Formats: sequence, C-alpha cells, structure tokens
Amino acid sequence: MSDAQHPFAYANFRYLWISRFSSMLSLYGLSLIIGWQAYNLARQDLDISAAAGILGLLGLLQFIPLFILTPLVGWVADRLDRRWIARIVAAAQAIIALILALLTYADQITLWTFYIIALLLGICRAFLGPAISALAPNTVPKESLPRAIALSTIAWQVGVIIGPAFAGPLYSIADYLPYFVCAALYCIAFGSLMMIGPIEQGRPDNSKGPLKQVSDGMSYVWTNKLVLGAITLDLFVMFLAGAQAMIPVFARDILDVGEYGLSLLAISPAIGALLVAGWFSFKPLANNVGRKMLIAMAVFGLCTIGFGLSSLLPLSMAFLALCGAADMFGVFVRSTLIQINTPDEKRGRVGAVSQMTISASNELGDAFTGGLAILIGPIAAIVVGGSGAIVITAFWYKLFPELNAAKTFDPPENDN
Repeated sequence: MSDAQHPFAYANFRYLWISRFSSMLSLYGLSLIIGWQAYNLARQDLDISAAAGILGLLGLLQFIPLFILTPLVGWVADRLDRRWIARIVAAAQAIIALILALLTYADQITLWTFYIIALLLGICRAFLGPAISALAPNTVPKESLPRAIALSTIAWQVGVIIGPAFAGPLYSIADYLPYFVCAALYCIAFGSLMMIGPIEQGRPDNSKGPLKQVSDGMSYVWTNKLVLGAITLDLFVMFLAGAQAMIPVFARDILDVGEYGLSLLAISPAIGALLVAGWFSFKPLANNVGRKMLIAMAVFGLCTIGFGLSSLLPLSMAFLALCGAADMFGVFVRSTLIQINTPDEKRGRVGAVSQMTISASNELGDAFTGGLAILIGPIAAIVVGGSGAIVITAFWYKLFPELNAAKTFDPPENDN
C-alpha cells in the first residue's frame, strides 16, 4: 500500500474531492441552521420535549424518500453515468438552499417549509449517495483506494467542522446569510463535478431485468456476512446513540450557549473524526480492522452517555469529539470493506443498501431520539441511547464472528 500513487495524482479524484468538500461544507451548514430555525420556531408554541420531537420529525422526513427510493437509486447508479447523477443533484441542492435564503429573507419561513425541504433533501441524498460512493473507486486504482477513502472522509469531516462553524456566526449576523453561502458552495460542487472526465464504469448483466438486478445487490449484502455485519452494526449503534439532532436543544435550553455555542457543539464530533481520518490518510488502518471497529463502537456509546450527562460546554465538546473519533473508525472500516469486497458492477446497488442503513441510523435515529425525548426528556434519551449502543456492540461481537476475525480489508479468502 505504501507504494501506491497518491490519489491526488489523478485529476478526476481531485475534482471529485473538491466537489465533496464544497458540498459537505454546504450540507452541514444547511442542516445546522435548518435544525436551529425549526427548533426556535417550535419553541414559540411548545415545551422543550415537544420541540425536540420536531427535530426528530425532520429526520424522519429525510429518511422516508431514501427508504422508498433505495432499490431505484442503486440501480440508477449502476446503469447511468454516475457523474451526471451527482451533477443534477448538486444543482438541485443549490436551488433548495437559494429557496431557503429567499424565504428567510422575506420572513416567510414556517415549520411546514422545513418539512417540505426535509423531504426534498432526502430525495437528493437518496440519489447522490450511491453515485458518489460508487464513483470514487472509478477515479483511482485499487491500491490507492484506502487512502482515497481516507482523503474523502477528511473532506467530509472538514466540511462538518467548517460548515457549522460559519453557519452559526453568519446566522447571528443575518438569518438568511448562511443559506446564500450554502447555495454558492453547491454551485462550486456542481462546477467541480463538471470537470470530471470520462471514467470506466462496470456494467450490470443486461440479461437480467431491473428487479433482478436490484435484488442481486441486496442479496450480495445479505450473503456477505462481513459486509452485513459492518453495515448493520453501524445501523443499530448510530440509530440508538445519535446525539446530533439534539444539539439545538442542548445549545438553547440545557447549556444555554446561543448560536456560537451551537456551532461549537456541532463541530466537536467532526474535530475528533478529522484527527482520526487525517491519521488514516497517512497511515491507513491495516490490521485487526474488525476488532478495532467493535471497540470503537463501544467507545462511541460510552461517550454519548458522557455527553448526555454533561452540564459544561467544554466537557460536552470533549465527549462529542471522542464520539466523532470513535465513529470515524467505524466509517473508515465499513466504507473500505464495502468498496474492496464489492464488484464494481454492483457498487451502486450495494452502496444504496449501505446508504439506506446509514440514513436509517442517522435520520431515523434522530426521529427515535426525538420521540424518546418527548417521553423521558432529551437528557435521559441520550443516556438510554448510549447504553443501548454498548449492548448492541456486545451482541454483534457474538452474532458476527466474521467481524472480530477480519484482520485486513481483503476478502477472507485472501487473508493470511
């Protein structure tokens, strides 16, 4: 792996990286302000627990189109030019951000606006995820792929840091300003995607009908226990222990830190994740990958509990940073296992399945945490979720011995 050429040596990967970086800046800035605005609107009429439930509803609305469209978007990513799928989605996201900017500027924003926007963003993410995840391996050779994944993850995590970091302060200046900036960033992402040249893309067996091709992707995930274990572990841990949706609640009503504190809390997980991803970009994880993923998920649950119990901003930030670092282990292991173990002609469909589980763990997890917050309050909901994540990790250790046995990212028959 050390002899592999650096991914930035390939022009197509450079353009893809710039696009990912710009879109992640916009996505996470956009998401933070949508949550903040929606929560503040809800608090005009609702108590803390009920308003927290609104944040969960936004997560559910983003998940619904992804769940419905998963079979279609994976098939589309394997049959059509993945570059154009990504380009169309980037343009649509720019339009969505611009609409939010104009409605906010005109003081016409309502909770119903956010419900509709959540659905539209869910549709965009449904099509973008499989296309982008399957496109990355087409831009670099296999030996450069683990480092390319680490670099892509850095673009993602830096976006998670800088996006919320600029969104909160900009919102304090003018509530519409972050939306205009996000629209501009999506335009940069679109332009970068337009610069990606022709790529070789594996094609599915055309002798099979669309439904059979879709089922082949799902069947592959089901029969490959290593991939299945990695995907489902992330699904259940993040479903139970996701604290991101509750950050506006903690910023306003528990820690009382305002827009700047909101940004600090939002960027904390990404700081921890970025440090781990940066390390992997120079020294990719190479041994005992499955066991390290299991340990990281248990640490994630433990640190989630710490965040829920903290009443100090610096301590809350520290626990969230540790959550981000632990999560990055899982993201890196899962992504690399899928990309290396999956044939290119199936990557779009397998990526769609993976994306659905990721969204289920994130957006549907937000809905779960929001619903739990209505019943027992936001603090207890976070603590219960973190505890559940630890239990799930222990159970998966027994249920999927293939995970603990995975020494490298190569398929088991190639392991020494």
